[in-house]
Amino acid sequence: MKANLYSGFSLALVCCLVPAVSFADQVVTEYSVDPAQAIDSETGIRVPPGFMATVFADIDGYGRHMAMRDDGTLYYALTVRLGRGSNMGVVALRDTDGDGAADIIERFATEIPGTALQFHDGYLYFGSKTAVYRFAFEGDELVPSAPPEVVVDGFPEQRLHEAKTFAIDDDNNLYVNVGAPSNACMVEFRTRGSPGQLPCPQLEWQGGIWQYDANATNQSQATHGRRYATGIRNAMAMVWNPDHQRLYFLSHGRDALYTLYPENFSAEDSAELPSEQMHILVEDGDYGWPFTYYDHLRGARVVAPEYGGDGRQEAEAGVYEQPIANFPAHWAPNDMMFYTGDALPARFRNGVFVVFHGSWNRAPLPQGGYNVVFVPFVDGMPGEDWEVFADGFEGHEVLEDPNDAIHRPTGIEQGPDGEIYISSTVSGRIWRIEYLGE
Repeated sequence: MKANLYSGFSLALVCCLVPAVSFADQVVTEYSVDPAQAIDSETGIRVPPGFMATVFADIDGYGRHMAMRDDGTLYYALTVRLGRGSNMGVVALRDTDGDGAADIIERFATEIPGTALQFHDGYLYFGSKTAVYRFAFEGDELVPSAPPEVVVDGFPEQRLHEAKTFAIDDDNNLYVNVGAPSNACMVEFRTRGSPGQLPCPQLEWQGGIWQYDANATNQSQATHGRRYATGIRNAMAMVWNPDHQRLYFLSHGRDALYTLYPENFSAEDSAELPSEQMHILVEDGDYGWPFTYYDHLRGARVVAPEYGGDGRQEAEAGVYEQPIANFPAHWAPNDMMFYTGDALPARFRNGVFVVFHGSWNRAPLPQGGYNVVFVPFVDGMPGEDWEVFADGFEGHEVLEDPNDAIHRPTGIEQGPDGEIYISSTVSGRIWRIEYLGE
């Protein structure tokens, strides 16, 4: 039995006892968005009845994840993106007059493009494209006066899936996502008929999650890292849950089944496959990329076409880890957060919010995602349903081209009073969401 992060149970046993939740189980409850309700013209989004969304800040830059300090200061990561200018680093935001909007906004580390942010032992950890840094604060200073320390660097430079998202557990272990720089490890990148490489050389240093010491500095991937798990294309959404003593993640699924293999897949197949998967991180676990993908419509892991699959051939049983929940294809999960506050109705307590950045490749179907969903949890596993908590970010009733999206939600964070903050990449907007009641 593989060693794992949750108290002696094997993943296979838990998955058999609690079947993976499928996107077909989405429900509409009193706490989900009302499809008949109009999108709010001022905020540009829709939230459930009883909730109110306001604009906390509009930041010039391509925003990513956020982290909240105990004193209520919100930190917001910026990265560089082609055509979006050179705004990078971290933005510190404070609401000093209590009106629900940031009135103090300052930037630092403006030479570092990054995504992930997390406070740990008083430090602010910041994941860039090739390293993880940490900032120390003197007293209650808004912006750190000391330069950042390098926690770990030496990750490969790559054009795709370069963001170093991470999570830190209660034993000061730092888990870093090193995304795969391709769709399916083909000999020729996204070329019809080109086979997958066997073995896949990208799995040596990429396509997995590496473990480090969160308290150490000047570590490197090659010297200090340990490949904790493999077969993960790009785990943008990662979170450690101290109550469950487990690390959960969602990875971006592969693309282009129809364009690369039209003999086996229709355009509709390619739009609906594969599922976006929620997993528990297991030591030495193999999550199947690039050799397989998960078909939630069949309820099975199947062999990827680059490695001889035809869309029906199932992968060998017992080799790859199975998801604990599935969501629609190409929604692009970019962040997740367990809710621990008391400001929202009891249904939300200890459940998880998942932020879907939105698709670009669901044609001929409309693009999907561009929303935040809520998944209730029972005994450390997803419940039997999930619901859309916020949507309308894209700004179009039917979105055909993602470049036309007004907002694309990317990060989520809980405030000191139990309120929720959601960030957008395209617009740099941050929303504050609170529950007002009936």
